Formats: sequence, C-alpha cells, structure tokens
Amino acid sequence: MENQRILIVGIGDDGASGLSSRALERVYASAVLYGGERQLGFFPNFLGEKRAIRTPLRETLAELEQDSVNQSVVVLASGDPLFYGIGATLIRKLGRERVEVIPHLSSIQLAFAKAGESWQSAKVVSVHGKPLRGLAQKLHGVPVAALLTDDVNTPSAIAKYLKSFEMNEYEAFVAEHLGSAKEQTGWYSLDKLADTEFSPLNVVILKHRTDAIVPVFTLGMDDGVFSQRKPDRGLITKREIRVLSLSDLALKPGGVLWDIGACTGSVSVEAILSTPDLQVYAVEKNEGDIENLRENQVKFRTDFVAVHARAPQGLDAFPDPDAVFIGGSGGELEELLSICTKRLRDGGRIVVNAATIENLYQAQQALLRLGFTVSIALVQTARSKPILNLTRFEGMNPVYLVTAWRAQPREEETHVG
Repeated sequence: MENQRILIVGIGDDGASGLSSRALERVYASAVLYGGERQLGFFPNFLGEKRAIRTPLRETLAELEQDSVNQSVVVLASGDPLFYGIGATLIRKLGRERVEVIPHLSSIQLAFAKAGESWQSAKVVSVHGKPLRGLAQKLHGVPVAALLTDDVNTPSAIAKYLKSFEMNEYEAFVAEHLGSAKEQTGWYSLDKLADTEFSPLNVVILKHRTDAIVPVFTLGMDDGVFSQRKPDRGLITKREIRVLSLSDLALKPGGVLWDIGACTGSVSVEAILSTPDLQVYAVEKNEGDIENLRENQVKFRTDFVAVHARAPQGLDAFPDPDAVFIGGSGGELEELLSICTKRLRDGGRIVVNAATIENLYQAQQALLRLGFTVSIALVQTARSKPILNLTRFEGMNPVYLVTAWRAQPREEETHVG
C-alpha cells in the first residue's frame, strides 16, 4: 500500500477548542495520534492509538514513518509546526510530498498581538534548550526582538544576562500561557524582570526604550577605546594590523575562530562585530590581559569563550576552527602551528602576526613544511602627530602578516595513486 501523508496539526494552549472544525475532524478520523503528553491530553475521547513524541527524535521518526505506511497519522505540534517546530524535521526526513501542515497561530504572533506591537522587523531568537552565550552580539543594535525561552533560560535569567553586558536599553514584555485561561501578560523593566518568576510557558519580547542610547561600533575602532594594560599600552593589535588581519582570515558567518594570544581581545571583538554568528574561542596567558579582555567583552557586547591559559593548553576543548589568528605564541610557535594545521577545517586560514624576522622565518618554514601555501605582507604605517602648529608622522613598528591556507583539500592529499 502506498504511504499515506502525515498530517501535522498546530495546536495552542487552548487545546482542541482552538482548532477549526476541519482540523478536529481529521484528528478524530486518524488511526494514530502523536504529540506531547500535554497535547495528547487535549483529546481524552480519541479512539485511536496515542503515541508520545520522545527525545531524541530518531526513534519517534522511525515509528511515524512505519505507522504511515498503511494508516492515517496525525502529529500535534505547538503553534506553527514550521516555526521552530517538528514540521521542518519531518519534511526534511520524509520529503514535502509526504507531509501536510495545518498551522495554528505561533506563540510569537500571539505575544506581539497582546503587546500591541508590529513584528515584521523583529528578530526572533530561540534560547530554548540552548546556552545564552552569544546572545549579546545577536541582540546588540536590534530595536525589537522576541525570545523563545525554557525553564533554564527564563525571563529572569535573560534580564540578568542583558544587565551583565550593560544592555539596559531594553524593556521587556512577557506573555505566559498564551491563549489559555491562565494567560498573563505585562511590560517590565530589566530590573523588575530580573526579580520576577514566571511560568515556564512564556515568550519574551524585548524593545528599545524611547530614551535609549545604544552605542555604535565600527570596523577598525581606535586602539584607545579598548581596555588594555597600562602604562605598557603596546600589547594591543593595532587598528591597521587588526583590520588587515581580519580581512586575511576570510571569516565566515557561523564559522569558528581561534584567537591565540588574544591579549585585550580586540581581534575577537572586531571579528564578532563584523561577522554574523561567528563563534570565537580565545586563549590568553596573562591574567591582567584576561581581565581587560573581559572588560572589553562587556563594553562591546561580545560574548565569546575566553580561556586563561598558555596555548596550546585549552585548545583541546575548542571545536575545530575555520580560521586561526595567532597574535602571540609565547615561544611555542611551531607546536601551535602543528596543532592548528591538523585541526583547521578545509578552506580555512591561519594568520600569524610576527614582529621579528626570527618569528617570521619560523612561521613561514613551519607552514611550508606542513603543506600550506604562504603569503607574507610587511605592514609598516605611520600616524600623524602635531608638533607646535605643524604636523609630522610617527612611524609604528613594522609587523609581518603571515597568511596560510592549504594548497589542496586533505581528501585529495590522502587519496594518491
């Protein structure tokens, strides 16, 4: 018998009473009804077989596919099944021709309606079952956002997180149990939100206050705006070098960057600000510099992993990189390059900043031995400086930019003959 289409029915917190007569008819006419325990409870008089959706989904998906071979199957899903729901998973697994969807209003639609706010320009972020790390850069400069929460990433936890990055420009609207008899909604300041408990079933809307002043960050920010070691202020990657290094790294949205010898974190900060959803993992051995790095994370709203260690310590815990920036090696340059080249993903790049000809030679020779193509640029710049009523230029220390990439993909290298 030909496989039947699986029907996915979106359902709200008001249960069966919120479904159309057509949707109800098809639910009760099905042989097997899948859903969460709460959703299945909305249909106590269902005469067919009920099956709870379990996580991980692999076994449930296999059962669904098998059940639909010779009987009708309906899957209950919260709100719009194609909005952070099981709908996309089933279509990806079984194909569009095997799945039909009857959507309900999504929790986001309902929340914005209750708040009296338009949402065509809103940014929607799910922190359901995910860490909050990286949320700061996702929200910076976003006037309106909606967050899908869970019992860990609660409205209170979100408020405390935003306050820790000094993102006090937001006010929040929280909608609980949307569409049900328990529904509650309201606007909150971040201070009030941090001290309030809510039901686990909620949606958070964040909106810039009308009096909010939001800082603007640009590529190639002045060195002086970064917190850094004083009076020894030379240990920051200078603006000109920083911009050129970021260009040579060829960063990818959603990719992974290792920043080794991160110091103040200026490269990590600007990498995140310039590349959407970039994941950054930084290592710095100096305790004072790590403190400055953390200050810069807050100041520039960039939430990334920063480890106080002497590389290569700490690298084992990082995911494989798409790009590696080495601003300082602490004398272990060859060992670092060996590790980085082994872990670097295909198509990735390594950029080394070398201030001495010895480090330049060591980096070039090591990378060539490891089978990489190497390009070197000598960057020597000067900045204007007033002298009486005149202007002169003051030269900056030259820096060698060593950029490396694989000559060919590893698959081609290993399949010889």
